[in-house]
Amino acid sequence: MEKISLLLDEDVHLLLSSALRKRGFDVTHTQELDRKGKTDAEQLAYAVKNEKCIFSFNVKDYVLLHNEYVDLDKDHWGIIVSKQLPVGGTLRRLLKLFQENSKESLKNKFEFL
Repeated sequence: MEKISLLLDEDVHLLLSSALRKRGFDVTHTQELDRKGKTDAEQLAYAVKNEKCIFSFNVKDYVLLHNEYVDLDKDHWGIIVSKQLPVGGTLRRLLKLFQENSKESLKNKFEFL
């Protein structure tokens, strides 16, 4: 079972990327890639190109992007969204999701933490 590779959108706590990496996960934050200010569509396209699931607090825009991908029969490696939570709560919920899923099981799925 291949582990999930995750891209954190710029609205997500930067600290979350290092906390997940310390636990052995392949996680990158858009700020670490100097992608701050890119549109959500550009961030998702980058995630798709690099076979990464994307995580964001920007629920509305990613719902629309997921629906657009479905309508166009385009694949993505998963979209995870959540309301704004403290770092600890977000970390716990993501770890639970990672324990229950693989890279392949999240493909083309939209998950709400």
